[in-house]
Amino acid sequence: MRRVLRSSVMVSTAIVAVLIAGCGSDDGRVDRYASAGWPAMHADARNSDTSPVTGSRDVEFAWSRPLGGPVAAYASVAANGQSFVTARTENGCNLFSFQMDSGRKKWCARLNDGVVASTPVVDTATNVYVGESGAMMSFTETGQLRWRTLVVGTPLSSQFTGDGNLLFITQLGQINVLNPQTGAKVLPSFDLIPPPSIDQGSNAELIPDNKGLNECFLGTAGCPVANTPAVDLGTGKFYFTFYGPSSQAADLVAMKYTGGDNPSITREWSTDALPGGTASSPDLSKDGKTVYATDNNGSLWAVDAETGDTRWSYDIGFNSAGSASTSDDGLIIPAGGDKGHLLAVRDEGDHAELAWERKDLLQLGVPAQTAGNTGYTVVREGENGLSLITFDTETGETMDQDTLPGAVGFTVGTSIGPKGEVLTPSAIGELFVFK
Repeated sequence: MRRVLRSSVMVSTAIVAVLIAGCGSDDGRVDRYASAGWPAMHADARNSDTSPVTGSRDVEFAWSRPLGGPVAAYASVAANGQSFVTARTENGCNLFSFQMDSGRKKWCARLNDGVVASTPVVDTATNVYVGESGAMMSFTETGQLRWRTLVVGTPLSSQFTGDGNLLFITQLGQINVLNPQTGAKVLPSFDLIPPPSIDQGSNAELIPDNKGLNECFLGTAGCPVANTPAVDLGTGKFYFTFYGPSSQAADLVAMKYTGGDNPSITREWSTDALPGGTASSPDLSKDGKTVYATDNNGSLWAVDAETGDTRWSYDIGFNSAGSASTSDDGLIIPAGGDKGHLLAVRDEGDHAELAWERKDLLQLGVPAQTAGNTGYTVVREGENGLSLITFDTETGETMDQDTLPGAVGFTVGTSIGPKGEVLTPSAIGELFVFK
């Protein structure tokens, strides 16, 4: 069933963004993503979890670095190879930057605990944008603070918009668009959940900015927005999941950001068609016409990006624990889960077809596809160990397999560097790099 969203504020004319230099295009879009790296949590605006780099089919373990605490989000990589990752630590740094060639720590910083929920986003100048509970922050390539903007809640991993601004949604459902040069709000915050009214006054409960963060991994009611939005840079539409106050599960939601002299955020559609809701980030097809999402009942869904109508669903046989990797030509590889094997399906328009599957592999990571029909993910090795598997995305055939030394449990993301490096952090808190 489709229904209209409600906003607690009227979005009106506000500050016009002052854009720093970027690579433009004929349609007026500003390319602020660091090219040839992995600049955002899911690589790009549409959450594709793919890389244009031709991946190697013969990688080797290069280095690893313990981070001192659990990791909940991907590592990101700038075009110069500088990598960034966050962790939940008791003391010391919880935002780290490493040099790709040596694994040497370039700089680190201590933010509040909410930073663990955010993958740093990197722009073309290697400026870094990362959230903590109650604020969005930006650092230079060398770790100097550029600005800090207060918000309600904890910003999850952000995205750039087609006009070069920074868009993010906190776990409490506040949408913000900031000028990346100054941190100023381009338009008033948009609250998916109405804030306390004037009549409530001092009787209203003060909600902590870190409330519900521990529930975001499962996407339950305590974390209304549990993931990274997918953004269509051409139309300004963005897609995310939202667990509303009166909902039984998280809905898939579409909204639209319009820039220019009168910036605005408007509602498009919302659908509760996905059984059990979803906790994974949605991803967009290359042409922007289809939104893909996995539900909590073991199926992959394709939804019309314009209307919110269901195009098809496909039973993958397990509850996926992360976002799928979606190639430009519609090959979709879901993330694993507790009982999730490796498989790929192809979007055939009005239905999906199984391309291949590997039931012999227990997938305990998140897949990434690269040019040259090469993919990577983490699978169980032996009784409790983990290994990085390199596979042919057209056939599923294993090309290479390399142990993650000492790793157990599962990994929380797979990222690709500008020279084909493969990065994957373990949930218990170690970053592994293969070259």
